[in-house]
Amino acid sequence: MKFSWIDELRSRHPVQRLCALLGVSASGYYAWRSRPQSDHGRDDRRLRVEIRAVFKASRETYGTRRIQDELHDQGVLCSRHRIARLMRESGLQAKKARQFRVTTHLCAARPVAENRLDQCFEAARPDEIWAADITYIRTLEGWLYLAVILDLCSRRIVGWSLRPYLDDRLPLEALRRALHERSAPRIHHSDRGSQYASDDYRELLQVSGIDQSMSRRGNCYDNAPVESFFDSLKTEEVADRVYRTRQAARYCIVDYIERFYNRTRRHSGVGGLSPAAFEQRLSEAPGAPVSVGLQELESIAQTNSLPERLN
Repeated sequence: MKFSWIDELRSRHPVQRLCALLGVSASGYYAWRSRPQSDHGRDDRRLRVEIRAVFKASRETYGTRRIQDELHDQGVLCSRHRIARLMRESGLQAKKARQFRVTTHLCAARPVAENRLDQCFEAARPDEIWAADITYIRTLEGWLYLAVILDLCSRRIVGWSLRPYLDDRLPLEALRRALHERSAPRIHHSDRGSQYASDDYRELLQVSGIDQSMSRRGNCYDNAPVESFFDSLKTEEVADRVYRTRQAARYCIVDYIERFYNRTRRHSGVGGLSPAAFEQRLSEAPGAPVSVGLQELESIAQTNSLPERLN
């Protein structure tokens, strides 16, 4: 195992130094390397390269199950146990979720809708039930707030808005974007934040024929799918980043949502497919037509300039 590890890293570090770190001799390593490699050893060496490529493409977020699914789609069959061993030997470990504070606040003067979901987060088809929430991103210029709307069938982010202020306009812009791109759902669910109880927000839901639903007071589990998305966003994009400007953060968040999360990232809740691929599969199923519009990146995410982000 030590010699295999040295063989992987020898293009980046001197062999003598690697051998010294692992307490083995360089002569022993070269003797091992000169011996004919078994078929199993050659397969392991090839799989390490393929696993590392999938792991890097996933922003270092995929564990053994998702890597196995991705390799399977590429025509490479191997067990999760073998993938786990090769990841361990290669020092590959998926990022872990972190906890973040709540951003929405109650307002006793604004009306509260009943909880129509009661933690039943299933929908038979896209644009049947949407869930919404707000989070924040730290930049060197100050906070940047993100409001999203998630489709409970495909787990796709169908609407989003980014603003430097936590006000009523933030979620309203996300809802308008979602309604512009998609068909109006039957139910819209959120927490009891004052932004979702504003007159303008409730009016837009009403004229669109959407029933409003709200979580019980102080119960984050009543909106678990969106909380799960925020955990993924913070773990896979925001954690360990320092954004110089709100513009840089905006670029990266839009890219994460539209290019990676919606169209590439595998989601366990939709059969290990990306939300876009899941919707495409539904649309191709006999007797289950689905009309889905595709959001386009904002002009900020289409520029050629690099985001001002420190790793």
